[in-house]
Amino acid sequence: MTRTLRRSRPGVAAALALAASLALTACGSSEPASSGNGAVVTQDEDRSLYKGTEVDTAFAKPDLRFTDTEGKPFDLRKQTAGRTVLLFFGYTNCPDVCPTTLSDLALALREQPKDVRDKTDVVFVSTDPDRDTPQVLKKWLASFNKDFIGLRGDLQQVKQAALSLGIEVEEPEVHHDGSVHSSHGAQVPAFLPTDDKAHVLYTSNTPMKSFAHDLPLLAKGKQSTTAK
Repeated sequence: MTRTLRRSRPGVAAALALAASLALTACGSSEPASSGNGAVVTQDEDRSLYKGTEVDTAFAKPDLRFTDTEGKPFDLRKQTAGRTVLLFFGYTNCPDVCPTTLSDLALALREQPKDVRDKTDVVFVSTDPDRDTPQVLKKWLASFNKDFIGLRGDLQQVKQAALSLGIEVEEPEVHHDGSVHSSHGAQVPAFLPTDDKAHVLYTSNTPMKSFAHDLPLLAKGKQSTTAK
């Protein structure tokens, strides 16, 4: 069962419901299958400052309290307050969407001036915490960017935190050949430093140039409705 997330743009403040309905990404396959509702929503041309999907109604940063790759408690709300946060759920053995997304984020950050980089956190939450040990997660994230934050927690808590953002996470599936696939939504919500709320969503096929364009705007807390 493979369902591929497709790029979307909500015209109203139904971003979470739309994101949840569009799909899970089963890492290991790039073939799209029909979604339950068959919905494919294209991004409208509008006046948004962002290349990503700017939602009409922002949503709060989840109350996520997990453990980082050093084994220390990490409170997402407290430890990223007043910073740009791009939050992504995935796992280290993912052969496609996870490394692609993180690579694009790493390259986009590399293009930014120091002040933007210093104000931006990329937080990766493992959807396969049994296999993603702290050491494995730390080494894997460092291959993209040593400053990326890796978090682990009880899978049920991970699923609950993701669902609060409209992102589905399923139980990892072990195949007969020993490979493991973890189906998870590939959306990346971006939380602004000004109010710690997500105002922009990115989907799995977001190009690096879109991230590079948006990161300075995110760092400044820009919103199309207030930045005219």
